[in-house]
Amino acid sequence: MTPDLPPMDVRGRASRLRGRFPEVGIDALVVTHLPNIRYLTGFTGSAAVLVVGSDDLVFVTDGRYQAQAAEQLAATGIEAVVVVRATQAEQRRALMDAVKPFPRLGLEAHAVTWAQQREWCEAFTTNLLVPTVGEVEALRRVKERGEVERIRYACGIADDALGELLPTLSQQPTEREFALELEVAMRRRGATGTSFPTIVASGPNGAKPHSRPTERPIERRELVVIDFGCVVDGYCSDMTRTVSVGDPGPEARHVWDVVLASQQAGRDAVRAGVTCQAIDSASREVIEAAGLGDRFTHSTGHGVGLEIHEAPRVARTVGDTVAPGYVVTVEPGVYLPGVGGVRIEDTVVVTDEGSNPLTAFPKELVV
Repeated sequence: MTPDLPPMDVRGRASRLRGRFPEVGIDALVVTHLPNIRYLTGFTGSAAVLVVGSDDLVFVTDGRYQAQAAEQLAATGIEAVVVVRATQAEQRRALMDAVKPFPRLGLEAHAVTWAQQREWCEAFTTNLLVPTVGEVEALRRVKERGEVERIRYACGIADDALGELLPTLSQQPTEREFALELEVAMRRRGATGTSFPTIVASGPNGAKPHSRPTERPIERRELVVIDFGCVVDGYCSDMTRTVSVGDPGPEARHVWDVVLASQQAGRDAVRAGVTCQAIDSASREVIEAAGLGDRFTHSTGHGVGLEIHEAPRVARTVGDTVAPGYVVTVEPGVYLPGVGGVRIEDTVVVTDEGSNPLTAFPKELVV
């Protein structure tokens, strides 16, 4: 069971969102991306549309979620008109009624398919539909204390689970067996699920950054990349450690040392006012100086919250500046095809002075 976690100001989020409407040039926003609906209302179901108007909220769902929506919105203090309709056609008519007062109606462009956009244009003939990008996500970038503590708790569960299971690598489980045990261990500690499909990649499989666990036994003296996380009250954790049962040899140890130094350089660069590009460069320069730059094939990190990949991206092509309350990963890696890979990752929360780690598991190569 999870402990009593700090409350979150879910009720105040819609007001902050409305403050963005004049800049975007809209009178209301139709929210269809479910993580954004959860952020604004606390609703955790799989079917809903939320209209954020100038003064009120209209929440449209189907009969499966009538009781759940009422309970969850009440628990977060959300005052909304909850409309329950059985069919999509009936739901669309309810939405048409809800948006009539708003001449300029924002749609989440990234969450609406081409087919849906055409349907909405045909339905909402009295509104000018305005595509918007990342309006709710802009609010989600800065985590309040309750959000940070949920991520921290999820990270703690992952830390404990890995600590329990790491010694079992000496028994040479398969990648799939170890991944399954890791997921079960996190659930036993109170996680509601995994943040993403667990990665356990041993030996040559470690050269594929997003390898999936196979029936390959994990052998001694080879690198094992373990990238995993869990969910607590909707919030994700993310951590990677690369280990070996016994000394993997000088070449592998050298690569691991380079990635560890790169990861520390990236972490040292994280502080309010620093660009994502600068954080990426701090990590990347260490690997490039070691002559392994062409083997670092992805960005250095990403935001974490209700989704495992959120804004901002920590990449050399991104000029965004991090601010206090941002939660990001720092996860450089080096991948040698046919040999193996090393990735080391922490999740940190940005502060004015630097960053505080939310993942705490030790970084040691040899098990």
